[in-house]
Amino acid sequence: MDKAAAKGERGFRWRRRLHRARLAVRRSAVDYFRGDASEWAGLAAVAVAIPALAYASVNMPVWCPPEALVLPILAGGLLLRPASLLLLYAGSALAMVVESAVLGPYREGPGRVTPGTVLLVTAVALVGLVIAQFRARVGVPWRRGHSMLFDLRERIRVQSRLPRLPGGWHAEMALRPAGGQSFSGDFVVATRSSDGRVLEAVLTDVSGKGMDAASRSLLLSGAFGGLLGSLPPHAFLGAANGYLLRQNWEEGFATSVHLVLDLESGDYELLSAGHLPGVQLHAGTGRWEEMAAEGPLLGVYDGAEFHGVKGTLGSGDVLMLFTDGLVETPDREIAEGMDRLIGEADRLVPGGFRGSAWRLIEAVAKDVNDDRALLVVCRD
Repeated sequence: MDKAAAKGERGFRWRRRLHRARLAVRRSAVDYFRGDASEWAGLAAVAVAIPALAYASVNMPVWCPPEALVLPILAGGLLLRPASLLLLYAGSALAMVVESAVLGPYREGPGRVTPGTVLLVTAVALVGLVIAQFRARVGVPWRRGHSMLFDLRERIRVQSRLPRLPGGWHAEMALRPAGGQSFSGDFVVATRSSDGRVLEAVLTDVSGKGMDAASRSLLLSGAFGGLLGSLPPHAFLGAANGYLLRQNWEEGFATSVHLVLDLESGDYELLSAGHLPGVQLHAGTGRWEEMAAEGPLLGVYDGAEFHGVKGTLGSGDVLMLFTDGLVETPDREIAEGMDRLIGEADRLVPGGFRGSAWRLIEAVAKDVNDDRALLVVCRD
């Protein structure tokens, strides 16, 4: 019994050590691909691969040709800094010289180091060096770049999330970037007042589309999120316009619509900066009404004035705000696109507008190569 207990104790200790070792290896791998680990691990891995491939090329040239040296060179271009990459290239050149000397003249038999082999390896090395220099210029390790972009995308989504509304109200928004990308030139920021009574939401369309407008959209969404709720409603667009002018962008204009909604009375005001009008469904009559406010584009000239339009959302009423990508195409005018959007929205009236934002984009502008955004606010 004692021997069995001792044996079980030893087995438990070994399993615990194995578990700790597995966790350490996994943690180091995660740190490496996040860019938190030292570069020497990657350099050592690709450096060891060079003599291994050279040995295999000398002994099994048919199965491992000399061109296999492009594999560690390409991996080094993706993982290493330019200075470390030059050391890797020196080792690869030495390995190729050894292979050429051992295998003999390239005209005698398969698996020889030919001029084409040298050109191929050199071309891949130059491409790897360009990639490494670009990463060094950006200042982000390749293995961390993807995680940073993923984190950036998630932050944008969280920032665009609408606040929770009280009972009797429902709001949702949907963004679809151009070309199926993850970043859009359209964005929404929203907040509720400290007492929870007022909802403020801003839908903005930055000039350009897709990745071309994504960096400016990201910067503006952070700035607008900081301004929203910190200023009186009528001062927001003026402050946003001033911020945009100070950036001195070559293509720096944007359109924006600002919704200020009283969640107790249903009264609201729309303030627009060159944006498309919103449309409101009056449940009592079943008719849609355009709500068009006046104001110039953001970032065009200083001292711009923005005049709002007021309305009220009663029981069953719906308000939709959208960007031009949803209703305008090269072969379709804005008025025609708005009619189509309203027609599709009419079909949703019997079943309600929960989950309607994505469905309307799919029905109206699924294949449009432009950023599309839709904000729907309805009162139950």
